[in-house]
Parts: sequence; C-alpha cells; structure tokens
Amino acid sequence: MSSQETAVKQFIDLINSSSNDPNRKAVTPAIATKFLLARKFDIPRAVALFEQHEQIRQREGLYGFDPHVDPLRTELETGKFTILPGRDGSGAAIALFTANLHYPMTVTHKTTLQGVVYQLDVALQSADTQKAGLVFIYDMSTSKYSNFDYDLSQKILTLLKGGYPARLKKVLIVTAPLWFKAPFKILRLFVREKLRERVFTVSIPQLSLHVPRDSLPVRLGGTFEIDHSSWLLHCYKSMTNREDEIIAGVGPQQQQSNSSAQATTMGSGGTSTVTTAILDPHLAGGTIPGATTDLAEYVSGHRRSPSSNVDHIGVEDIADLTAAAGGVHHHHVHHSHHHHNTSSELWSENPPSSASSGFSDDDSLAGAEGDPKTIEQIVQMVRERGKQGLIREYAEIKARAPDGTFTHAKLRNNLAKNRYTDVLCYDHSRVVLSQEDDDPTSDYINANFVDGYKQKNAYISTQGPLPKTSYDFWRMVWEQHCLVIVMTTRVMERGRVKCGQYWEPVEGAFVEYGCFQIRTIAVESNEDYTVAELEVKNIKTDEVRCVSHWQFTSWPDYGVPASAHAMLNFLQRAREKQAEMVKSLGDLWAGHPRGPPIVVHCSAGIGRTGTFITLDICISRLEDVGSADIKGTVEKIRSQRAYSIQMPDQYVFCHLALIEYALSRSLLQSADLSGFDDRDDDSE
Repeated sequence: MSSQETAVKQFIDLINSSSNDPNRKAVTPAIATKFLLARKFDIPRAVALFEQHEQIRQREGLYGFDPHVDPLRTELETGKFTILPGRDGSGAAIALFTANLHYPMTVTHKTTLQGVVYQLDVALQSADTQKAGLVFIYDMSTSKYSNFDYDLSQKILTLLKGGYPARLKKVLIVTAPLWFKAPFKILRLFVREKLRERVFTVSIPQLSLHVPRDSLPVRLGGTFEIDHSSWLLHCYKSMTNREDEIIAGVGPQQQQSNSSAQATTMGSGGTSTVTTAILDPHLAGGTIPGATTDLAEYVSGHRRSPSSNVDHIGVEDIADLTAAAGGVHHHHVHHSHHHHNTSSELWSENPPSSASSGFSDDDSLAGAEGDPKTIEQIVQMVRERGKQGLIREYAEIKARAPDGTFTHAKLRNNLAKNRYTDVLCYDHSRVVLSQEDDDPTSDYINANFVDGYKQKNAYISTQGPLPKTSYDFWRMVWEQHCLVIVMTTRVMERGRVKCGQYWEPVEGAFVEYGCFQIRTIAVESNEDYTVAELEVKNIKTDEVRCVSHWQFTSWPDYGVPASAHAMLNFLQRAREKQAEMVKSLGDLWAGHPRGPPIVVHCSAGIGRTGTFITLDICISRLEDVGSADIKGTVEKIRSQRAYSIQMPDQYVFCHLALIEYALSRSLLQSADLSGFDDRDDDSE
C-alpha cells in the first residue's frame, strides 16, 4: 500500500471514529483525497479542515439545495460568481467574484454562498484543481459602497481559507476603491495563518502579473469574453451526470462511474441526490441551440482523466464545451500550462503588485534579515575599513551579474522608451501600465517597484521621463495613486539634458500629456530644493488629484555632496509631505499606512535614486529598531532595480550620511572618523 493510500485510510478511520452522528454520510476515499491534497497530505491538518468544512456547510445551509429552484437559480444566473475557463501559470483554477453585480439588500448570504460552493464543487472535480489549488479574484471595478457586503466577504474568505478542500493560492482584490477599508480587516484573518503574502490589491494592469492574460476576460485586461451561460450548463450537466466523487491519484482504489443517471445537488461532503437527469439550456438565461444533444454527445466522448477511470470534465475544458454547446466562439484555452504567453513565464509565484498589497504595518522585506548593525557598530566598521575598504565592498556587490531578465525592455517597440541603452528595467519587478489600443507593448515604462522598510513596493524607481514617455510617466503616477514625486537631478546639468520637463515650473501654468492635464498650483523655492504642488486632472473622467513634486537641486555636478545635511533635510520633508497627504485622504486611502509608492527618479533612475531610497530605508529602520544594514539594503534594491547605487562614492556617502543623521538626532553622541579618507588600499 502506498503512503498516499495509507494516509487516505487513516483519514477515513479518524473521521468515521470521531463522528457520533448516525445520519452523517460515510467518508469515501475520494472525499478523503480532496482534503488530504488541500493540506499536502498532512493528516491532522486535513482532518481539521474537514471538520471545519462540515461545520460551515451545516451552519450556512450549504447541503441539499437544488440549483434549478429559485432563489438559487436566479442567483446563479447573475454571473456575479463564476469559474474562469483558464488557469494561472501553476495550474490553479480561477474563481471570479464581480462586486458590482451583488446587491446585498436583494439576496441572502445563504443563497450567495450556495451559488459559490455549487460552482466550486464542480471546479473541484478536476484533478488539476485538487492538486494546484484556487486563485480567488474579487473584482471591485466600478462597484459602489452599496455593492459591498462585509459579512458576506468575511464568510466567503473564511470558507476558502479554512473550510474548503482546495488550497487557496492567492486572493486578488482588483481596483479597490479608495473608500474600501473593511477588506483590510478581513485580510488580517490571513495573517495568523501566514497567508499575508498571498493577498494582493492590484490594478487591472497588475492583474496580469499574477494570472496570464489568456486566462483573463477582456474587462480585466485579458483576451476573452466571459461565457457564464456555458459554464452553468457544464455545472448542471456535471452535477447531474457524475459519480458522487472524483478520486485524484489514489491508485488502485479508484472507483468506476456507475451512476451516470443520478443527479447530485451538492458535492464535497455528505450530499443529497435526486434521481433526475435534467439538463435545461434555458437555465443559463438564454437558449443555446442544440445544447442538450451536442453537449451530451461531447461529454460521452470526452477524454478520460489521467487520474481516474471516470469520464471527467475539468474547468480547462469549458472552451470546448462552449463550442459543442452551440458554436459559440471562445478563446482557446491551453490544456498544458506550460505554454502561456511570454510575459507570464517571467513572474515568480508572488510577483509584484501595488503598494496597497501591504495591509499590515510589519509587511516587510527589510526586517531582521541580512547583517544589521547598531549605529555605534556602523561607525566602528566605517572607521576600521576606511573609504577604500567600503569602495572594495561596493565593488564586490557591483561585480555580481543582474539576477533577472530584461525581456520587455529589449522589445523592439520599447527600446526607444529607455533613456539609456545600458540601463534597462527588470521584468520581475517592473511597473506594468494599462494596455492601450490593443498594443501589448503599451504597458511598458522603464520603472521598477522597490520595497521599503516594512512596506512592499514603497517606491517606484524610474528614469527621468523622455518627451516621448512623459504621458506614460503620468499614466503610471495616476494608476498607482502616487502622491509624491522625488526628483534628484536638474533638467540640465553640464550642458546636457538629464530629464524632460514633464511639469511646468511656473505657478499657474499647465501642460497636457494625452488625457492628463498637469497644472502647477504653487511653487516653493529653497536653497537646496524646489517644491511644486501639482493638480493632475484626468480629462476623460474629470477626476482631479493633487501630487507634490520635490526636486533636489544642490547635488553637485560631480561626485556626491560634501555634507549630507541638505539631502537629509530634503528627505525628511518629502517623507513628512507623503504622511500629510495620506492623512488628508482619511478613510479614502485603504492601502499601507505609509501610502502609495513614492516615485523617485534622477536621470537613469539608479544612482541618486538608489542613494535616496537606501538612506530612507536605513533611516526608517534605525529610528524603529536602532539598527541598519546598508550593504543588505543596497543588495535588496539592486535585486529589484538593476544597477542601483551606480558609483562607489554613492555607497560611501550612504554610510557617512546615516552617521550624520544619527548625530543630528542624538542617536549617536560622537563619531571619530579622522583619517577615514587617508586609509591606504590595504586597510580594512
């Protein structure tokens, strides 16, 4: 007997021996396998999941209902919840809940939950779904507050995270409105189970970083129109004409299908059955000619599941079902999940998303990892190594090859969007714009998300906009809800153009790029920097937002500033402005407490930009826990924005500036760095 078969037997014995309910249906090997797969064959966790599953379904009335009878029939036909025909890059099924189709005042939680689990049960018949899990998309596009039901959302997520036999791979909240705050209370449910990194709030363009475009509908940036009617037909047929359970990979105990005339109104656990084989093409809200005959013929001749001897249809087959059910044109769904479009292959399991994915204050990649040192230890290290020692340390970092690809930056249509041919944009952390005019390259801008201290995607590191990319720049600012832009270069330096003039430096003037009008409301000039308050208007929607533009003007033409005082003051004031603007949004901002990403750029977006971000992260960490890791911070930034910290002097400057900051804030009483510049090349 294999280890999996042994686990199945142990699971069944534990469940059956613990139940005192004589009416409880015996657990089959198929049911056991589903729950074991959902918990990676960890028997105690699978048993706990089963018990929780039973409790939830009994409590919420999720057994013994009929999808042909109202109100469930009408609920299913709304299409607010559906299973998409494609899968994510790892093979997980994709469930979609469309918020603007839900009206809490007209439907009960029980009915909506019945509609959800009815369709999930069909999806879970697929062995692929049992093995790869589920991605849940909560689409809030164009939804209103009246569409939002906190209690229902909590029940659905509670069911999925701890009461349903399918691993929840990700929750993707799409286009969350600024008023949307309650879901972040819900998401805290995930923190206790260390699922925080699986929950993302994303814009429509960013959704394709998680799910391949050919598995998304057009309205979510994909390539096909949702055909919910055909999916419902499949559900009706599947639940009417199937064995009680489909077994996924349990070996010789697999069961033969002998109940094709039996209709099951629910699956997954104890089920009730009705002895009818109804298939009504009108149930899906419209007549599909020939659906009954053609679909039945298609099902009868369908391939057998590799993991079962039962005729088996998974959600990956819906495209073919649609064609069989009346010649409806549908996008082609790959049966192999290794042939998605090129871009999907570039992303890791948890690709970047907008800053609002960080709903917890400790959501950080700049925590206790690396080699943190107290400020006193940093002073001692700097004194011992001297300038040349730090330069050698930087040389070691710089010598490492970039860890990532630049496929999008090198596409023919995107090459001209890069200011410098040797400063390209990583694929894995790039900022993805909305796609325009069916041009797949229109989503490219030379910009990368960079994590901050206790904040994912705290910054956007980008090049100084070119005249031809200024519209893309403002699209990025708009789509990412950015409040503050930090510019660490002048437009012209040493007679060379370093950056395009993408805003007007004079009060009252305005400039337009595409559908964006940028008006300069106020200008404050200081010795070391200039602040311009901008009003950005989306001409298409008439929406107006405020953006604060901070330009540091006293960086010398060569090298780095002799003193960090001016830069530190500039950094502190820019950070305070971000906090002030986030606070003014009040409940309108539902993302990370520190707000949306701060856009930081110089000319190439790597040298001064990397220096500014390194200092901001290290200062934040020093203030919070009394230690910092400059080397580790630079390495982390370079892993997200290639080549960040461009020159050895910038690396040295970060160390001296952090010490200067600590002295100015009395975090350090004194720092004797005499002879720092005089140490010879052999000094350590």
